[in-house]
Amino acid sequence: MFSKKYSTTLQINNLKRVMVMLFCDVFIIIAAALMAAMLKGNDFIYDPISFYAGKYRELILLIFVMISSMGLAGSYTTSWRYAEYSSYVYMYMASCSATVLTYALSRILVLKELKFAFSDYLLIGLISTFGFTIERFMGRYLRIYMRRKELKRENAKKTRVMVIGAGDTGSALIRSMRKDTMMYPVVAIDDDAKKHGMVISDVPIIGGREKIPVAVQEYKIQEIIIAIPSGNTPEHNAIMRICKETGIKTSTVPSLFELVSGKASISQIREVTPQDLLGRTEEIIEGKDIFGYIEGKTIMVTGGGGSIGSELCRQIARFNPNKLIIFDIYENNAYDLQQELRKKYPELRLEVLIGSVRDRKRLEEVFETYKPKVVFHAAAHKHVPLMEDSPDEAIKNNVYGTYNVASTCEKFGVERFVLISTDKAVNPTNIMGTSKRIAEMVMQRFALSQKKNGGKTIYAAVRFGNVLGSNGSVIPLFKKQIAEGGPVTVTHPEINRFFMTIPEASQLVMQAGALAEGGEIFILDMGEPVKIVDLARNLIELSGLVPDVDIKIEFSGLRPGEKMYEEILLDKEKHAATKHDKIFIEQPINDSDRLIKEIFDLREGLSCEIPLYDGMIEWFKNEIVTK
Repeated sequence: MFSKKYSTTLQINNLKRVMVMLFCDVFIIIAAALMAAMLKGNDFIYDPISFYAGKYRELILLIFVMISSMGLAGSYTTSWRYAEYSSYVYMYMASCSATVLTYALSRILVLKELKFAFSDYLLIGLISTFGFTIERFMGRYLRIYMRRKELKRENAKKTRVMVIGAGDTGSALIRSMRKDTMMYPVVAIDDDAKKHGMVISDVPIIGGREKIPVAVQEYKIQEIIIAIPSGNTPEHNAIMRICKETGIKTSTVPSLFELVSGKASISQIREVTPQDLLGRTEEIIEGKDIFGYIEGKTIMVTGGGGSIGSELCRQIARFNPNKLIIFDIYENNAYDLQQELRKKYPELRLEVLIGSVRDRKRLEEVFETYKPKVVFHAAAHKHVPLMEDSPDEAIKNNVYGTYNVASTCEKFGVERFVLISTDKAVNPTNIMGTSKRIAEMVMQRFALSQKKNGGKTIYAAVRFGNVLGSNGSVIPLFKKQIAEGGPVTVTHPEINRFFMTIPEASQLVMQAGALAEGGEIFILDMGEPVKIVDLARNLIELSGLVPDVDIKIEFSGLRPGEKMYEEILLDKEKHAATKHDKIFIEQPINDSDRLIKEIFDLREGLSCEIPLYDGMIEWFKNEIVTK
């Protein structure tokens, strides 16, 4: 009769529910017969016992037929909490059919006389159907009520969250947190006055940013999540400062695209990182001219498994190179990057080669086999205190390694060579900075040689400050120290540094390759320097803790070779501008005597003796003179 079938294989955990529904339906049918008799005003009013005694057989028949019809219609196997319109239609059809069928059976079976009139059956059927509907709605909302009470108990154990930003990202975030997370959104903030007073998934939008401090107290907020994906703007930073003043842990979310595309989830809400509070917008300076020298070319990255090198490889992979060669001495990082790139860019022709830039023979084997056209030289020793203890290794790797790569590029006719340098090469006071400044001079020496001899290889360098999140940088160290309960160690209360992000650094390197004409050192305008102690305090506060109360800050003293202040990277009056307003050029050296003089000046300023250094100076003089 109906498209739904009654299941005789009920699960044990559903049996109680079915028995309760059966009992309620039988009660409703009996009550419907009682109400029908009352409405018709017949003998029930004067003698109810005699009324039922004479009609019990028809009533039993009606109950049997009605319950059977409802079962065949699937009324006892349907989850009424999630029932659709069609489920109610089937139930109504079953009730109506059962009423007519009972009347017909009562005329055919051994019921000697008809006790119920047809109008009685119709009235009982209508009242029963109404009762069945009310029963199921009540059951549905009783479950909802019980679930809400259960959720209230569960939410009491969750972290109470304020969401800042009620746009697309904020709405998606609130709906996500309403599911199976340990976060409970209780209030939202948005500067758009049109949204004030509105509700998102039971979460009220109470006002703009001025309401943040009050709402933290009123709603007993334990964590703030900023759902504004366009970070690093003055407006974004202003909101973060307000959040920081509340002393509540503050986090931010991935972009809406990452959330809805599945690339990120609510579980990937990240803590606010220091770059969010640096007071300047991240400078992504990618240009279309990058395509011209990367697309369709074989590109090689030395030190390709490191922080900058690996990000360079990720960026290069986007520009459709003919082949990408990752060259690194450390196999673990190189292997991890290989797996990542193969998964993300399955069509990329990728070669991962293990070797050292100190090994000229190995370099020549690689160049001979793969014939790279563009080389990014990121392989280097970079830790200042470690290089103070092992100065020979700094010179071997950073200077002679750079010479090996640069000279091999010249020998095999590479089109472009880009050296990764550092702000510590400006008036260096330590071995690492000195070795990188000499590496810059090595690059400039080859650029001079190319211009004098009509060579086609373009040499350039890129110089930038501390890179946030890179291996060995201060940020991961601070986060680890905070997680361990402190103390956070800073070398000196006045020490400061310039900071940039890994994407900024890699984009600058790639752009330098496009702009280079030979011998330039490219510099990014990185804004104002940041005190390291302020960075530490911000990280502590944004973790919901109080500096020097929950987490102590200790000053350990300057390390060997460490500067109090980094030199100003950029003097716009002395540096040439480029077509990118954030990139400037320290002009190439066209005088070999100046190169030699600077080498001797560096030698005089070194803080320790390096046996290799005198030989290196002689080598440099001979190279300048003979080529």
